[in-house]
Amino acid sequence: MSPPASPDLDVSAAQPAQPPVLVWDLPLRVFHWALVGLVTAAITTGLLGGPWMVWHGRAGQAIAGLLVFRLTWGLWGTRYARFWQFLPTPQRVWAYVRGRWQGHGHNPLGALSVFAVLALLIFQVTTGLLGNDEIGFAGPWSGWVEEDTSLKLTGWHKLAATALYVWLGLHVLAIAVYQLWLKRPLLQAMWTGRAAGAVSTSAGRVSWALALLSVALAGAFQLLL
Repeated sequence: MSPPASPDLDVSAAQPAQPPVLVWDLPLRVFHWALVGLVTAAITTGLLGGPWMVWHGRAGQAIAGLLVFRLTWGLWGTRYARFWQFLPTPQRVWAYVRGRWQGHGHNPLGALSVFAVLALLIFQVTTGLLGNDEIGFAGPWSGWVEEDTSLKLTGWHKLAATALYVWLGLHVLAIAVYQLWLKRPLLQAMWTGRAAGAVSTSAGRVSWALALLSVALAGAFQLLL
């Protein structure tokens, strides 16, 4: 989904600019932009319905694989990709609200957005895999549950889609505020992986062995679909 989430960098205008350093590693950036494309495809095909539902299901299954990748990369990826590094604890959130948070990568509010969209996408994927609309689509796992349960999950899937639309709207608004008002180039940072400002510590080198492990686990999950 990672995601994907606003890569909010808390950069103080009062501090002298630092040379750009790597914040978002290549695997994380590939995940982010792939998720953007697949979520767009899933939303579009879902709204079109009819014969497009086949592609809606395929996009959803691909998103499932991406989520497996992000969840594992959040455990052993580079510094700013790891969940523990930007876990939005109450202390961090309160410090950020008071303007006293010091850190790099996702700020606490951006971190809340990341965890929220990951949870939402996991829910969407799960209900989609188990769902059945009684018309032209049945998730690959729909046979694992009773038909009434499958239909109920389809209803929840549609309701959660509304929540996803709201999150997307807020996400785009936040990016616009950062880009146009605060003059913090989040999109460029997520494209190049590099950011200037108060960021002084690099994300570190990618362990391609661990990256391949995450890809392999994502691929293995796809075999279950």
